[in-house]
Amino acid sequence: MMRIRGLHEGQAFDGGEEFLDRPGARWIDVQQPDEATLGRLAERFGLHRLAIEDCLHLDQRPKLEEFPGHLFIVLQAFSCTDKSLADVTLHELHFFLGPDWLITVHERSHRAIDQVHKRLDADPSQTLGRGVDFVAYLLADAQVDLGFPLMDHFTEALDELEDSIFQQQAHKPMERIFALKRQLVLVRKVLSPQREVLTTLARRGLPGVSERTTLYFRDVCDHLVRILEQVDTNRELVANVREAWLSVVANRTNDITRQLTVLASIFLPLSFIAGFFGQNFDALSRPPFFVVMLASMVLVPAGMVAWFQRKGWF
Repeated sequence: MMRIRGLHEGQAFDGGEEFLDRPGARWIDVQQPDEATLGRLAERFGLHRLAIEDCLHLDQRPKLEEFPGHLFIVLQAFSCTDKSLADVTLHELHFFLGPDWLITVHERSHRAIDQVHKRLDADPSQTLGRGVDFVAYLLADAQVDLGFPLMDHFTEALDELEDSIFQQQAHKPMERIFALKRQLVLVRKVLSPQREVLTTLARRGLPGVSERTTLYFRDVCDHLVRILEQVDTNRELVANVREAWLSVVANRTNDITRQLTVLASIFLPLSFIAGFFGQNFDALSRPPFFVVMLASMVLVPAGMVAWFQRKGWF
């Protein structure tokens, strides 16, 4: 599906492929790309075939490449609507940035793209009217900002998991800890290379990006740095939660071991008394010995329990 939005002589237009050759600043948004559509765009705007090949295989590393007449940019982001982080979705967005046109290619629509469309609906002159590089900034900013609510979900999930561990209400906490750790590693692996991409866009002198827009890309770069810092903070929280779980397990094991040791200590003299008075000789058949045996089996454990309680062992 192709959607073309543009601005020519102060008049905004919005439609399909029929507006492809219309003059003015244009944003061409392609969802679920196919080879035929990208082939027409490549022929019309001189897109490099290597970049087209990347767009047909939406599993690329974040990067910025300079081709004759345009820039090719790949940015990625994650989103999650569920606070349990059961479904973290990767969004990959490809940009072709030319002198007066911007082509974006993506597999599915998501909140970042929808936000930019709404902003264009509200005021085309303050978006496309400021250049297609400014629209590229809006898309990059919305794409990167998807990381803030995701990091908040991670922090909340780790706090809740830690509380449930100390309250001994956690269900399979170690599996949950390693699942969150794997997701954080994936997020950092994907987002970390984008710092270099955005830093390059924030430098002056890059073809297709005006000096005024580079200032906005600096702000996007700052947002990404903050998100990466939150990723590192959450990774430290994962380590703390893991240590908390191991401490709880160790304390629980120590309590069980102590209780078993106390029980074994109580039954040890009882075993001795039963073995001693259970010997087969005639003197034991007399009543005094029987009374002594019963008294010993009652008094010795009672005395040991009282002593253990006094020592705080039981």
